[in-house]
Amino acid sequence: MTALPVLADFAPRHEVRRIVVESGSSFAAGMRVLPRARREAIFAVYAFCRVVDDIADGPLSPSDKAEALALWSEEVARVFQRAPRTPVGEELARAVAAYALPRHEFDLILEGMRMDAEGMVAPDPRRLERYVRCVAGAVGLLSMRVFGAWRGDASRRFGLSLARAMQITNILRDVEEDAGLGRLYLPCTVLQATGIPPDPHLARAHPALPEARRQLGTLARAQFARARAARPGHPWLRVLPALMMMGPYERLLAEMEADWTRPPERRPGWRKAADGLACAAGSLVGR
Repeated sequence: MTALPVLADFAPRHEVRRIVVESGSSFAAGMRVLPRARREAIFAVYAFCRVVDDIADGPLSPSDKAEALALWSEEVARVFQRAPRTPVGEELARAVAAYALPRHEFDLILEGMRMDAEGMVAPDPRRLERYVRCVAGAVGLLSMRVFGAWRGDASRRFGLSLARAMQITNILRDVEEDAGLGRLYLPCTVLQATGIPPDPHLARAHPALPEARRQLGTLARAQFARARAARPGHPWLRVLPALMMMGPYERLLAEMEADWTRPPERRPGWRKAADGLACAAGSLVGR
């Protein structure tokens, strides 16, 4: 097992930026609207998520994945003791100190990664909800604090609803890709209702898959609506980064809703940015 990289090996901020850039995600573009200090903090959170997600999705054996995630759990503990040993941990420690980020959410992220590493196949609704809370909800609540948008219960509702909507949209988009990793996130209740066997490789080519996607898609659509309902009361500029992410995902869901039988086309970065701006503008007009 390779040990965690140590601080002496890398400049922490440069290492975090490298991880964000090399991920190829449109995430970085959506965060450009943040002031520099907040942007660096959310990059640290993202880099942590990227590193542990790569472990869960990578080629390591199950035991090695468990060991690697345990090492990161120890690093999270050191972050909150102000004694990190890794570049990502150093940047996380800055973010935690600056924006009072709660440790519980980082522990949840690691719990979700362990669920992925162990294999997620046709979970029951309660397990799926727990998984989404861990891998998406935790990031949403941390982000609201880094954005400076935290307003208590309303922010919890907004952050969790948006995180659920986006994660379920990801699940709907990635059924075939996830099947290649031996995973099937569609809940067992939806599979039973549509007659799809709880087997990733059989499910991805099953003729009832579009109907299964449609059924789960109604949940994603409802969560987007809940997020919109919880948005008022938050300063528009503070939630602008969240709206910049919300727009492309809502458009993605709309494209799938138009025809559940075909996968959505990959959208270039500028189109995603346009979707984000449209969402943000619509929220500004409707506030």
